[in-house]
Amino acid sequence: MAQRISGSTKIVELIVMYPNGRAVELMARLGWPCGQCGARQNEPLSLAAKRHGNPVHPTIACFRALEGDGPTTDELAAALPRPRRRADPLVAWKASARRSAGLP
Repeated sequence: MAQRISGSTKIVELIVMYPNGRAVELMARLGWPCGQCGARQNEPLSLAAKRHGNPVHPTIACFRALEGDGPTTDELAAALPRPRRRADPLVAWKASARRSAGLP
């Protein structure tokens, strides 16, 4: 591979680097619809990882692994999205109501 994959590598560049579909397949395994997304033209790999909730460095490692046999099961597991804790809307509403009323 002539170009080293980094966080600034664009999604479209990954698709072009692997015309056999390996990059698109990896994106699908990570839960990304990037093969069909219009943002792929300008979106770097690190931003795509953040946008989809994947840890950045393990995700980059998975794409770098495409230069060989592909990511291992452990590498792929490390790059999968992490569950996010959702904020309770009632807590946010109460805080907003207190601020509106001038209460601490």
